[in-house]
Amino acid sequence: MKKLTLSLFVLMSFAVAALAQSATTGTAPAANGNPASSASAIPAAPAITANSTPAELARAALAAQGGDKFKNLKNVWIYGDVNLYSPNSTFAQPGKFSLVTAGAKMRLDVESPAFKFKQIFDGQQSYSSLPGVQTPPADKFGLNVLARYDQPGYTLSALPNEKKLRGFRIADAEGNTTDFYIDPTNARVVKYVSPYMGYTFGTENSKFKEIDGVLIPFSFSQRLEMPMGAFFAEYKVKEAKLNQPLNDDVFAIQ
Repeated sequence: MKKLTLSLFVLMSFAVAALAQSATTGTAPAANGNPASSASAIPAAPAITANSTPAELARAALAAQGGDKFKNLKNVWIYGDVNLYSPNSTFAQPGKFSLVTAGAKMRLDVESPAFKFKQIFDGQQSYSSLPGVQTPPADKFGLNVLARYDQPGYTLSALPNEKKLRGFRIADAEGNTTDFYIDPTNARVVKYVSPYMGYTFGTENSKFKEIDGVLIPFSFSQRLEMPMGAFFAEYKVKEAKLNQPLNDDVFAIQ
């Protein structure tokens, strides 16, 4: 049972860390934060064709996320509900989560009737209220990598299409990889997959909202493939705020 619980929190840590953005540091932001925009402020992404190269796909995907506004985020705070499932189980462990990210720094708090969990990475060292749960590097995987695809040290390569989704891979100089699959009609990232610590993590986005010209996933799921089976988590974001003032101690390890 302990191993199952550890695996579920590893899955959750990776899922939320993968949403972290390129940002600078600034408890949770004030309640009068950024509302979701009713009209899109994100320009249409470059058109995707059957002959689009991996670089063109990445450029379109970045534009769909908000382009420079996405790249220049200082911090992101999201809050919502999560349901965690063990392999071969239809029983959900429900909870609420709050995640604050600023560059490589992150703080995750989870509460449910069955457990409480806290995970902090201050940019140099990590803390977990549950021993054995390590924070994946927030700047090595996921959407954060997309923001730096054209910087030195990153390479792109083509992937086979997955049904109607166009695929490409981004790898850094250390060999970390994220495989992206985007909707060719609007260039939004529908799915991305990353190997980490011998496991395979996959994220699928099903609903987005635009906030201050940045596209934020509001409904997404994640799979963690392990020898004992696949762990699964469903996330529903209720609120998201960008570029808010952060207290100095929000990432403090005590």
